[in-house]
Amino acid sequence: MNLKILALNAVLLFASLPAVAQHSVAEPVLDLFAMDKTLDPCIDFYTYACGAWIKNNPIPPDQASWGTYGKLEDENRAQLRTLLEEAAASRTSRGSVTQKIGDYYSSCMDEAAIEKLGATPLQPELDRIAHLKSKEDFAIYIASSQYPPSLYGGGTLFTFRSNQDFKNSTQVIGEVDQGGLGLPDRDYYTKDDPKSEEIRKAYVAHIAKIFELIGDSSADSANQAATVMRIETALAKGQMTRVDRRDPPKLYHKMSAEDLHRLVPAFDWAAYFKTAGAGSLETLNVVTPDYFRTLNDEIAKESLANWKTYLRWHAAHEAANDLSSPFVKENFNFYGKTLRGRESLPPRWKRCTNDVDDNIGEALGQAYITKYFSPDAKQAALKIVQEIEAAMQGDIQTLPWMGAATKEQALTKLHSIANKIGYPDQWRDYSALDIVRGDHVGNSERASWFEFHRWLAKIGKPVDRNEWGMTPPTVNAYYDAQKNDINFPAGVLQPPLFSALSDAAPNYGDTGATMGHELTHAFDDEGSQFDATGNLRNWWTDADRKEFEKRAQCVIDQYSSYTIIDDIKINGKLTNGEDLADLGGTLLAYLAWKTDTAGQKLEPIEGLTPEQRFFVAYGQSWCENERDEDKRLRATVDPHSPPKYRANGVVANMPEFREAFHCKPGQPMVRENSCRVW
Repeated sequence: MNLKILALNAVLLFASLPAVAQHSVAEPVLDLFAMDKTLDPCIDFYTYACGAWIKNNPIPPDQASWGTYGKLEDENRAQLRTLLEEAAASRTSRGSVTQKIGDYYSSCMDEAAIEKLGATPLQPELDRIAHLKSKEDFAIYIASSQYPPSLYGGGTLFTFRSNQDFKNSTQVIGEVDQGGLGLPDRDYYTKDDPKSEEIRKAYVAHIAKIFELIGDSSADSANQAATVMRIETALAKGQMTRVDRRDPPKLYHKMSAEDLHRLVPAFDWAAYFKTAGAGSLETLNVVTPDYFRTLNDEIAKESLANWKTYLRWHAAHEAANDLSSPFVKENFNFYGKTLRGRESLPPRWKRCTNDVDDNIGEALGQAYITKYFSPDAKQAALKIVQEIEAAMQGDIQTLPWMGAATKEQALTKLHSIANKIGYPDQWRDYSALDIVRGDHVGNSERASWFEFHRWLAKIGKPVDRNEWGMTPPTVNAYYDAQKNDINFPAGVLQPPLFSALSDAAPNYGDTGATMGHELTHAFDDEGSQFDATGNLRNWWTDADRKEFEKRAQCVIDQYSSYTIIDDIKINGKLTNGEDLADLGGTLLAYLAWKTDTAGQKLEPIEGLTPEQRFFVAYGQSWCENERDEDKRLRATVDPHSPPKYRANGVVANMPEFREAFHCKPGQPMVRENSCRVW
């Protein structure tokens, strides 16, 4: 995940919001039927809160995991399907938002036309690769290939994008980063355990099958797959680990274009930037210099023929899901089944709905907002965000471990955070993007290039702080460390996870805790290194920073002791930011709830005290079933801890939880040396 989007991979729903138009009737936030009350919450709080839910909600065949939020995503996707089918049937004038989303969806759903084309749409790209005369041609080819270089990893050879300058957050600069792999992370190429070796073997077989689908013989395909694996393994060994990438100073190496050329003389950067449309760059951030040294060595080491094999694989890999069913099914067999354990391919309407949201999401978002999001919901959400921020202000002011000078800086940052709710104030202009009914592959290519060029057009210009990093229908939320804002798309501001039928306690336990999570990201291991204006700057005194790191290490040690599956432990350094946000966010929500209900006489409801209802709602926000394969994948790549520990790990540190359930010292949900940062 890009540093700029420190996202919570789950939704948050806000208490006291009015019902959203044309949605099902809201249910109470706290679900008594999800609980297993035969268990002691002081022994295993997560299963106490979610045991019946886990038993009664098996994972659907097309899902890798299934939780409270997965259900909401499925409901949201069904809403989007309705909008897209209406748009596809409307046949409005060309150039309108309705025409673009309708024709994109209609083209994607036209299976007969896609099947008839087979691999034909890929052939011009394969021909271009075949006609490359030398390695010097790589730059122009990659800069004008069928699909543009990836903005966030993967892709061919490397990643190219724009980003805010870490040391001057008012300006946008160009940025090159590691990339070029087909497996999810460098560790998949370097780990020597049996499961990793099994996955690598399956990956090589998958590459060979794709080569066969584009017409190569079985023997040639096997040899070419081995070549691709050798090149990608060499590139992976030069990449920075995900843990190292959590340290922002390690990601900032501002260089001149001449410096980059000296670093990677085997690649024609001037030709690449010119062809890609970035012009001549005077300076840019080279995120991972060691990777580019490795890339230079590999370009020189491998033959032109071997590099053509690598390029053919990545061309087919990028296009696979837009081609006929043999490509789609083979892609799913590896990435869906082998890596994530899914049993069946999602229905086409789900895949096409996701494609539209991924590629022209702010066009789809306009239709979504009109039908499913009320202005009242936006204002109610903002009100609750401000309550959580007030709780954090009080928390900072009373922290015993932080000195006055650092507190002043922290409060300045807190007061500078922008709250973005629902959707952008100004919609993205898609007028330059041509969407043609019946041209599915072409639409996908043009949309990818549109987004790539949109990013490049930012270079050298002031930062647009009103821009969003998620589309309005997205069921998620995030904090942006450089814009210093928290963002809550409309997709998460809907039932069933908020309810006016519920009392305040569960609404704050579910909604407030997740809201506080995003706010706490501004002060986690990464966010705390950026100041109020979004610049990478140490605003801490040395003594206070040491106190912060000592407390953060407590959380790292705690979570590193938890087992995910088999002998795989949580990588506490990888998950530290999210774990800090879970812990801080839940405490902030509790404080905000107590302030909100001060002076009220709160009585037990349904056999649970108000305090117990707060915590049960928090625990139920993480109810989830997950396939073993997905657990292994997320253990490597996901900066979030598994749901069980997002519940148990937090409450075990909170005296408020112990008091609510009368837990005793020595019980599992009572940590003897509890952790607290914020």
